[in-house]
Amino acid sequence: MSSQSLNSGLVLERLARTRELMSRNAIQALLVPSADPHLSEYLPAYWQGRQWLSGFFGSVGTLIVTPTFAGLWTDSRYWEQATKELAGSTIELVKLQPGQPGPLEWLAEQASEGSVVAVDGAVLALASARILETKLKDRGALLRTDLDLLNELWEDRPALPVKPIYEHLPPQATVGREDKLAQLRKTLVEREADAHFIATLDDIAWLFNLRGSDVSFNPVFVSFALIEAEQATIFVDGRKVSTALQQLLEAQGVLLREYSEVGAALAALHPSTRLLIDPARVTCGLLSHLHSDVRLVEGLNPTTLAKSRKSLDDAQHIRRAMEQDGAALCEFFTWLESALGRERITELTIDERLTAARAKRPGFVSLSFNTIAAFNANGAMPHYHATEQEHAVIEGDGLLLIDSGGQYLGGTTDITRMVPVGLPTDEQKRDCTRVLKGVIALSRAQFPKGILSPLLDSIARAPIWADSVDYGHGTGHGVGYFLNVHEGPQVIAYQAAPAPQTAMQVGMITSIEPGTYRPGRWGVRIENLVLNREADTSEFGAFLRFETLTLCPIDTRCLEPSQLSIEELKWLDAYHAQVRERLSPLLEGIALQWLQARTEPLTISA
Repeated sequence: MSSQSLNSGLVLERLARTRELMSRNAIQALLVPSADPHLSEYLPAYWQGRQWLSGFFGSVGTLIVTPTFAGLWTDSRYWEQATKELAGSTIELVKLQPGQPGPLEWLAEQASEGSVVAVDGAVLALASARILETKLKDRGALLRTDLDLLNELWEDRPALPVKPIYEHLPPQATVGREDKLAQLRKTLVEREADAHFIATLDDIAWLFNLRGSDVSFNPVFVSFALIEAEQATIFVDGRKVSTALQQLLEAQGVLLREYSEVGAALAALHPSTRLLIDPARVTCGLLSHLHSDVRLVEGLNPTTLAKSRKSLDDAQHIRRAMEQDGAALCEFFTWLESALGRERITELTIDERLTAARAKRPGFVSLSFNTIAAFNANGAMPHYHATEQEHAVIEGDGLLLIDSGGQYLGGTTDITRMVPVGLPTDEQKRDCTRVLKGVIALSRAQFPKGILSPLLDSIARAPIWADSVDYGHGTGHGVGYFLNVHEGPQVIAYQAAPAPQTAMQVGMITSIEPGTYRPGRWGVRIENLVLNREADTSEFGAFLRFETLTLCPIDTRCLEPSQLSIEELKWLDAYHAQVRERLSPLLEGIALQWLQARTEPLTISA
């Protein structure tokens, strides 16, 4: 029996048991989001319920189960993967597309008078719960958020992680936790709030200058935080915190309580409390513990904007981390070019060798996400991940897409490069060149300070749209400082709502990563990280520009230089000159020779 058949058999059995339990509880529809009580992107195994029940291993997706239907909603990054993984499970892939109903809208459309929709309120954002409850009420249906059916179904559910917590220390931690707390309390006064409750793990890690490893690739730890005028409390498994660290925190006014006590602490807040919360970043289940008279002061978590604006000192550490990351990549690519055609290399080998190259670099802590090494057709799946069961050998002709990143004490990296294997076709070169034109267009842009970030998306897409080509994912996401590789509030994606909190501010780090994907053939993506810097100020206001942070050659063998304008060629040559200058002191021998060869200017021969 194949692994896929075995997987679909398990899913069928689990769906049958789920429907039995739904029937016993008079539930007509069950919503299972990809979420935990912290609304994280990457989930500890304990909260991988959607994955366990559906057999779909993508990081984003929403499952709905009814007595006669099961559907998995996900975006274009995962369509190919989901098609494979859902085969034989009876779960229908529902493609998230503009203008089509999402899972909440679908539930509302399908709900009938008197029906009950259930979802574990512990993992449903307050904002989403309000939307769904209103939609269902209009149909005469009821939303229940007080049941965790998975807890009864999932007999071997993993335990919560208990990995140790440690301090993020100077010099990389450039602002102390006491100063961060003082600034946050000033904001509470301005917002006329008595306390602030935080559930998002990266906000907590940033605020308290603490790090952990409870979540794959993100140096965070499972916890909640309650900040009041005189005291801050972190709710966390006490086994994770050393006695010395606990004593230090308490001396600075930070109390530790057990993770499981958060509900009781919220229930104990005085009814007159004005509590600042972010309805998109805290779950309805948590807030159900509050006294009904507690007044919610709603808005973006102040820490979300604060941590997105890296200081000048932060930027210096990030630049050093980028140099170390770039040097590791140069050493890896040197090996790869010498090994191709001479030894057996698979997508798994790429991951192993690239991780090993990064691990030798000072300040390296871990990868920042699962390395995507995707050859030819696999590259058409934007979030492809090779496994022992399914992976490609790198041989013949084509394109190898490598999207990878590292967590360093001084910064978080995320980079995508294209590698020619054998002889890429003219069409492949045209795709790579077109995508690079999108990168260059946005990298060179100057724009008003405070512009809503989704509005910048069309700058990168314009050279791609010009050839009637497009891609389904966003062009850019925020990046943390030794924190989550995906960070808000800014996002460069026309699909995203241009909300006020997405305004571009000095110090934000964002990816630029347009792409082109041809299912069953190949995929192209080129990605750099950029930093918002002050540009000109005129009678029309202040303007920003991007500083490119990522340092690694863009392989010109994948390009058709004749399709680049003189200005684009100059940008590429200037970028490569900077890469050579910054990385040469960190390399020697054949790796240095490789760098010099791959950063030769094109304008001489163009």
